[in-house]
This record gives sequence, C-alpha cells and structure tokens, in this order.
Amino acid sequence: MTRLAPALALLPAVVVAAGCGSSGSTSVTIGAARTYQLQNFEPANAVQAGKPTVVSFTIRQPDGTPLTQYKHGPGPHTGVHLIIVRSDLAAIIHRHPPVQPSGRATQRVVFPAPGRYRVVVDAYPAHGPAGVRNFQLFDWIRVAGKARAQPLPPFHPTVTVDGYRFTMHAHAALHPIDPAFLTVTVRDPNGRPATFTPWYGALAHAIFFRKGSLDYFHTHICSPGATGCTSLLGGSKVTGTSTTPGKLSVGVLVPIAGTWRLFLQAQLNGRILTAPFTLQVR
Repeated sequence: MTRLAPALALLPAVVVAAGCGSSGSTSVTIGAARTYQLQNFEPANAVQAGKPTVVSFTIRQPDGTPLTQYKHGPGPHTGVHLIIVRSDLAAIIHRHPPVQPSGRATQRVVFPAPGRYRVVVDAYPAHGPAGVRNFQLFDWIRVAGKARAQPLPPFHPTVTVDGYRFTMHAHAALHPIDPAFLTVTVRDPNGRPATFTPWYGALAHAIFFRKGSLDYFHTHICSPGATGCTSLLGGSKVTGTSTTPGKLSVGVLVPIAGTWRLFLQAQLNGRILTAPFTLQVR
C-alpha cells in the first residue's frame, strides 16, 4: 500500500522558498495546485534506538512519476539532504542518501534514543519548477521506548565535542530574513586551530531548527571562491566562508523570530562532529 507523506503544495499567490530551505513559513508558486509528495516512506512503524534503521522514500512529482534526476556538481546544493531531528532538538542526523535510477533514496541510520523525530527531505531537482532551486518534504519517525524530553539549554559560547572546542564569539542581534554572520573558532584537543575536511560539498554545515515549531533552514561554510554555496530566502542570501584554519564565518538566515538551535557540523580528523548552540532571533 502506498503511503504518502505530507506534500509540497504548488499553489497560486504564495512566496517562493529557496536556499537550503525553510519550513513552516514559505511555500512554492507555479500555477494551479500541484504537489510533490514522499511516496512509500519507510519506516512506517516504530523503530528501535541504537539499532540500524533503513530510511527510504521516493519523491512523486505532480505528474505522478518519480523524481529521478537531481542536481550534481560542486558545492553542497545538490542531490537530496536527509535531515532528522528529535522533537526536543536533543539529537540530529544528517545524511545525503544515494538515489537509485528508479528515484528511490535509501539511507541506513541509527537513532540515539527514543522519541519522536522530524524528517526533512531537502531536494535539489535537476529540472524543478520555474524559479525554485530546491524544496522540502516532511514526515515523522517514532523511536520506541520511554522518551525523556530534554529542555533546550541556554546559550553557551563554548561547546566541547570529542575534545574539540567550538567557541562562538560576540555578535550583533539576529533578526528574521536579515543575513548575519557568526564567528566560530575551533581548536583541536591540543589547542591548535582545527583543519576542516570537505564533507558533502562544504567545509562545515549550519543547520537551524526553531524550538517548538521545528521550522528549518540550512546554510554552508565553504572555502573562498567555491561555487554552489550561497543560501537564499526570499530576496536575501548568505554565504558562509572559512579562510583560516580553525575559523568559520557562519551565515545566519532564518525565516521567523524565536529560539533556534544551531547544529554546526564539520569533519575533523576523519570524524563528523556536531556542536549545538542555542540562539535568539528577535
């Protein structure tokens, strides 16, 4: 039996979504009502924490056929981004699943703990609707067991992950749809500036989720001159950069005010590390 997840409606007289995407605040316009949908999304039932789980889906296009052609090339704005976050923002999973010729995307993941997880499929079609670079589709996965919701911690300027120290420096107030930059320095366990290795087309990834509503946006940090790294939202855009070892200029561009959790991810010494920060957008 076909399971259709919540769809992306293409309706008249609405705003265009872009960038690595935001949820809950924008939608897409192309003529009469049409939809992209997640088809045959798995897992359909509760899964177990700590055990490998296969997440798979096909994106059904408005004409009923599967989406099989995705953007390729340099930079991170290609293919499919699979981002899964627990509803209390205590855990995140970020992958770029391979897509079979049939259009089926499949990714093995391990959920760290019980709870309800929001699934974001951020797709970059090779030939999408006019004026739309990418779009997002959503679903939920339930991980069995007693979920212990964790309150969102307040902002801390320094987060230590596996001995690496991520320090966010003082910055101006953040506002919706207003590009801004956060300076983050990263030191290895020996106190030296960290060396970033490209991962999924970028030196680092900045994934933003809003507390409660789970609105989403995603920006990237790339080396100078890199292409395909700019994130868009309405008429605004931002490009994160890194010109010095151990230093990131993280672009911030979110759709609405509120409390946001920034998951800053980078590949360091062969490991993907995630440093979470709590931010206030006024």
